Amino acid sequence: TYGGSHDIQPSKKDAETKLYDIVNTTINRGGKIVIPAFAVGRSQEVMLTLEEGIRLEKIPKVKIYLDGMIKEATAIHTTYPEYLNPDLRTQIFKEGMNPFLAECFEQVDSANLRQNVIDGEPCIVITTSGMLSGGPVMEYLRALAPDEKNCLVFVGYQADGTLGRRIQKGWKEIPLGRRETIMMNCEIQTVDGFSGHSDRKQLMRYVKHLQPRPERIFTIHGDEKNTIDLASSIYKNYHIQTVAPMNLETYRLV
Repeated sequence: TYGGSHDIQPSKKDAETKLYDIVNTTINRGGKIVIPAFAVGRSQEVMLTLEEGIRLEKIPKVKIYLDGMIKEATAIHTTYPEYLNPDLRTQIFKEGMNPFLAECFEQVDSANLRQNVIDGEPCIVITTSGMLSGGPVMEYLRALAPDEKNCLVFVGYQADGTLGRRIQKGWKEIPLGRRETIMMNCEIQTVDGFSGHSDRKQLMRYVKHLQPRPERIFTIHGDEKNTIDLASSIYKNYHIQTVAPMNLETYRLV
């Protein structure tokens, strides 16, 4: 996914700092922050960052609403804390504090509550789907995107052809169906660094240290230009046969 030569992700700390700055700016002008996120992994990373920001007073103490399948995915993390990273395990088992259960989080589980969030005070909404391909995020987009006080924050990869990528590219009028159009007057921000995908440097480093050395590498799961770029670089640097398969292209491995 981040196989292109310029796909270098910032550190997690830099990503957190940028997100805090966006939250502070938006809340101070009376706006709401909408964060489209994948229910598994990305949402929990953002939840932890925001909870820490509120606890350490880096951002205002505002409500963080969770909409979509995020609650169900987070419940798995909460049920099996022994599988979380060492810092979280220490926080939960030794300090008796589970950040996923912090009082700043509230689940949106009805249309009425969703409308109350839209009409209510400045807040943060984390909602599916991550690429704006459907789900509750569309309701927030309809209601909040026309207001320039609000902010839409992308924290995950937006694939070519998705609504999320079009908005990232600067589309100001988003057609929904045949009759509806959303005016994108709100601020649009992208915070890299929360992605679950390795970036270019990490991918190249991974290949370098592979033992035993692979005879052939297929680069997949990314835009065409990225998979080709990565395959070319692996071949040039490590002299390993590489293939960037086209859709429906078939290879027999023997």
